[in-house]
Amino acid sequence: MNSLSEQAITGADKTFFQLRNDIVESNILAGSKLSEVELSTKYSVSRAVVREAINRLESCHLVERKANVGARVVSLTAQGLVQLYQVRESLEGMAARLAAKNMTDHEILDLKDLLNNHFREVEGTETYYQEAGDVDFHYRIILGSKNDHLISLLVNGMYHLIRMYRVQLGMVGPRVSTAFEEHKNIVQAISNRDEELAEILMRRHITYSMKNIENRLKNQ
Repeated sequence: MNSLSEQAITGADKTFFQLRNDIVESNILAGSKLSEVELSTKYSVSRAVVREAINRLESCHLVERKANVGARVVSLTAQGLVQLYQVRESLEGMAARLAAKNMTDHEILDLKDLLNNHFREVEGTETYYQEAGDVDFHYRIILGSKNDHLISLLVNGMYHLIRMYRVQLGMVGPRVSTAFEEHKNIVQAISNRDEELAEILMRRHITYSMKNIENRLKNQ
C-alpha cells in the first residue's frame, strides 16, 4: 500500500518512489521518453535498478511501452481521463458507502479534523492541492472502506495516475470552494452513517472533478 508513511526497504524502492514522484509532479513531463542511461545518472543507480522502477511504474499505469519506442510516461488525454474517472467514480463511490458503515467514530473525527486543516489552507487561496497518503481526503475514505480488495485496486492500481491528473490539472479558481463544500457534505453523510447518500455524493463529486479537469485539458 502506498502512502506518505511507506518506507523504502531497498535502493530500488527509493528509486521507484523518486521516479514516481517526479512523474506525478511533472518534473518528468507527461508523454516523455524514459532513458535508462539518463535516469541511472540522475538517480545515481544502476540501469538494472532503473529498469525495475520503470517496470513497477507500468503496473501503476504511469508508464507505457510501445514497440520501437520503448518506455514513455503516459500522456494526459481527455479519453484517458474519462476512462480512468468512470472506474474511479464507481470504486470510490463504493468506498464512501463502505466507509459510512465501517469507519470508527475516531476515524471520522480525524477526517473532520483533516477538512478543518484543509479549510485553513484553502481560505483566501485559489488552489486546493492535496498531498499523497494519509493527508489526502480521498485516501482516508478508501482506507476507511476496510475492504482489502477495493483498497488494492484503488491504491496500488490507480491512485498515482489519479494523482497525476489532479496535481497537474487539478482544482483552481471557483472549483476550489465548491470541491471543498462537496468534501464537507460527503463527510457529513459518512458521519451520519448514511451509506447511500455517501456513495451518491462521492460519485457526483468525482464526476464534477472529471469535468473540471476535462475543461482544463481542452484549454491547454
